[in-house]
Amino acid sequence: MPTFGGIGFGGGGVGKANFTNTATGTYSDSGKNYKYITFTGSGTLTVDKAGFADVLVVGGGGGGGWRQGGGGGAGGYLEASDVYLDEGSLTVVIGAGGAGSNEQVAIGNNGRSSRLGSFYGIGGGGAGQHNTGTPNRALGSNGASGGGGGGGVGTVSGGAGDSGQGNNGGSGSGSGGAGGGGGANASGSNGSSNGGNGGSGISSSITGSSVTRAGGGGGGSQGNTAGSGGSGGGGNGTNNNTTGGNGTANTGGGGGGGGYTGSSAGPGGNGGSGIVIVRVEV
Repeated sequence: MPTFGGIGFGGGGVGKANFTNTATGTYSDSGKNYKYITFTGSGTLTVDKAGFADVLVVGGGGGGGWRQGGGGGAGGYLEASDVYLDEGSLTVVIGAGGAGSNEQVAIGNNGRSSRLGSFYGIGGGGAGQHNTGTPNRALGSNGASGGGGGGGVGTVSGGAGDSGQGNNGGSGSGSGGAGGGGGANASGSNGSSNGGNGGSGISSSITGSSVTRAGGGGGGSQGNTAGSGGSGGGGNGTNNNTTGGNGTANTGGGGGGGGYTGSSAGPGGNGGSGIVIVRVEV
């Protein structure tokens, strides 16, 4: 089986796995026939024949920050081909996206992890808010991809990403723009007078069609251009008192950062939920 930019675990002499759940879809590629199942909510994968399969596990994205808030980090991205699945029932958990922050909530919440059995996509980091003199509220949180740092007072660091599942969030700027959230494929951009863009996600053809997931959220700004969400479901930041864009459901995209007008401020957007996909050759 091909590797989709993930990690391979194939070995000689062992056959293909099979699941008895109703398949979400089937397709053919390069002379091989496949079926796959997509989980957008938690459940169980029932394997009646142990063997090798291809899997994609994406965690929930982090929430965006309030008032020149950073963009939320994307959920962890794990794509692997020829992984061995034992016969029996495998638990599937779909991680929820983290809630964005508002005036009463200091920073964006981290996303929750998704899993298929022992394969995990960890949650993305929540974003920092405007630096109000309490620097820990402005820092982006660590996660699969890090949340962006808040803008407004000095340079504020974004959160660190996990090198196996994501990238770092961008830094917020004293010039007013917050950092973009990290994505599965790239780090978030640093803020300037404008909000930083969210890092891009990764595309997969595990279902037969190319789909990009796990983009970081865009950073908010004070009246200037807000950051755009990264490809793969990242929410856009705002430059006024409206709420940052939500990460797209079942992509693990980070939430966008809220903006500021000088008199009122916008909350951060929520992170997008994760997803689990399993493909077998038939």
